[in-house]
Amino acid sequence: MSSLALTLLYLLAAVLGVVACRLLRLPPMMGYLAAGILIGPHALALALNSEGVRHLGEFGVVFLMFTIGLEFSLPKLRAMRQLVFGLGLMQVLGSVLAFMAGLLLLSNGLGGVWEMGWQTALALAGTLTMSSTAIVVKLLAERAEVDTEHGRRVMGILLFQDLAVVPMLVLIPALGSSPEQLLTALALALVKAVVLVTVLLMGGQRVMRWWLTLVARRKSEELFMLNLLLVTLGLAWLTELAGLSLALGAFIAGVLVSETPYHHQVGADIRPFHDVLLGLFFITVGMMLDWHILVEHWALVGLLLLVPLALKAAIIFGLAHARGASAGVALRTGLYAAQAGEFGFVLLALMQTHQLIEPRLMNPVLAAMVLSMLATPFLIQYSPQIVGRLVASDWMQQSLQVTQIARRAINTAGHIVICGYGRCGQNLARLLELEGIAYLALDLDPDRVRQAAAAGNSVVFGDATRMQALRAAGLSRAAAVVVTTHEVPVALKVLGHLRSEAPQVPVIVRTQDDTHLEQLRAAGAAEVVPEAIEGSLVLAGHALALVGVPLRRVVRLLQEQRNARYGLLRNYFHGLDETPTERDQERLASITLPEGAAALGQSPAALSLAPMGVQLVAVRHANGRTSGPEDDQPLSGGDTLVLSGHPTALQLAEESLLRG
Repeated sequence: MSSLALTLLYLLAAVLGVVACRLLRLPPMMGYLAAGILIGPHALALALNSEGVRHLGEFGVVFLMFTIGLEFSLPKLRAMRQLVFGLGLMQVLGSVLAFMAGLLLLSNGLGGVWEMGWQTALALAGTLTMSSTAIVVKLLAERAEVDTEHGRRVMGILLFQDLAVVPMLVLIPALGSSPEQLLTALALALVKAVVLVTVLLMGGQRVMRWWLTLVARRKSEELFMLNLLLVTLGLAWLTELAGLSLALGAFIAGVLVSETPYHHQVGADIRPFHDVLLGLFFITVGMMLDWHILVEHWALVGLLLLVPLALKAAIIFGLAHARGASAGVALRTGLYAAQAGEFGFVLLALMQTHQLIEPRLMNPVLAAMVLSMLATPFLIQYSPQIVGRLVASDWMQQSLQVTQIARRAINTAGHIVICGYGRCGQNLARLLELEGIAYLALDLDPDRVRQAAAAGNSVVFGDATRMQALRAAGLSRAAAVVVTTHEVPVALKVLGHLRSEAPQVPVIVRTQDDTHLEQLRAAGAAEVVPEAIEGSLVLAGHALALVGVPLRRVVRLLQEQRNARYGLLRNYFHGLDETPTERDQERLASITLPEGAAALGQSPAALSLAPMGVQLVAVRHANGRTSGPEDDQPLSGGDTLVLSGHPTALQLAEESLLRG
């Protein structure tokens, strides 16, 4: 094959693999691995594992480590230090020791067929200790479990594992030295790493900030990108020249850039290189897999799949439980972080480069790692059932939480249920207290709940995405529900529960921007408040006032903009006590369609109300669902239309909707 034909083959395999994984709701990494297996020398043999492509794949690892360094956050580590340097550190040390002992026993127990030295056992134990950050974080976000008790513990473990990759990148090349030079190589590698990292981090931050500022002042995107590639690959080359790995230099480059004002732009610029080249790396990993060896040694593959999964889950369970987590939370944490990870492939490839692992052992290990990652979505999906069967006290813990919530809400009605008691939720609660309106807040941060409850705030520990917690909070008696977290999956879960349990209760949702506005409205949100829009409006108001625009005009302009975005703020419903001057003003009116109404069967989008001077604001369906004026679902009896217009126009519109 020519270079162009080979490149096209890799791209075609990658595209088909990723599309298949998207359809199956699997991570794209699985698509790359499957594509590599299929086109590799041990399957269809469409492409050989050429050196050129392997080196391109190594650049993918370089950019992966650069991205990890770029996201390295000292404040984040400081905030989670108890979990990262407590549970995370103990998990890595405990797993490495347990896996190393198990591998040495396995080696001796098989009569020397898979004989390995302690160097290989140590490197392979570090490889198996890693979990998949990409898969687990994605599933946690989709299931709205990032802020749960087990979610925070899983994130702490994953953060420390990302950090633990760095010493492994230093250790593995040294372990590949000859036995008589091993101690010297380890000491020399350690000294090199410490000196290089100290010099770069102590003096490099100022230099990096000065250099990127100088480049940014040229106002050339092309020049900025070229310098970014130069810095990343240059530092990777420097660490390789020092006898260390390319990935270590890339990680240091990412840490240096993360301390500059340009780290957000750099992250966006580097993403295409990171994704494409990392995909090539996973294709080359898949091409290493020899299915003939897997068929021949299927029992060993099963052993390397099930034992590490069970052992790692058991270690994490024991450590989390010993550090104060309930049995149910500890087991969930273990199940979520039991699989192998993408960094395991990086370390496995490094072991092969330094001849620390034989191909006949590498293939079963590689297959077991891939299978464990494929099993992760199912482990997480069925974790509640697994926990329910194995931990008898878990349902008691959940029942106790629900009882505590119900005790606080038992004599409350017409209150506001606040989902999330962060800064936004607390500000809302203070305003409600000023107006004498009752509320009950649910939050999953135990420290925040303890401090706020001690201060007299009406807040309890509870998961707002669980129907039992919402019921206990008096959902059916509530006047409204406010979702203060900007995570869309959380809001969608809450809206789904309300649609089935209490469709009459309106829900207000906070989001970062208006990207998911229509999706949330279609799910039943009475109103969606995008922070980006509100922030821009306040910013514009201050700017207009500072340049001399009269304050009254500023307020009117901002209100007009809000009216254009929020249906519930557009005009208002008039009552019997309206003044003579208000009688001819625009207003909101609700019209409920009875059986036999002329508008039945038409969709809201098809209603011709604009010629009458009337605007459709929203539709409240008989089943409790709220939709916008662009909805294409046909209207049925009992649906309520919210209209905006002058009184005369509203009368004409009502006549048309009811009688045609």
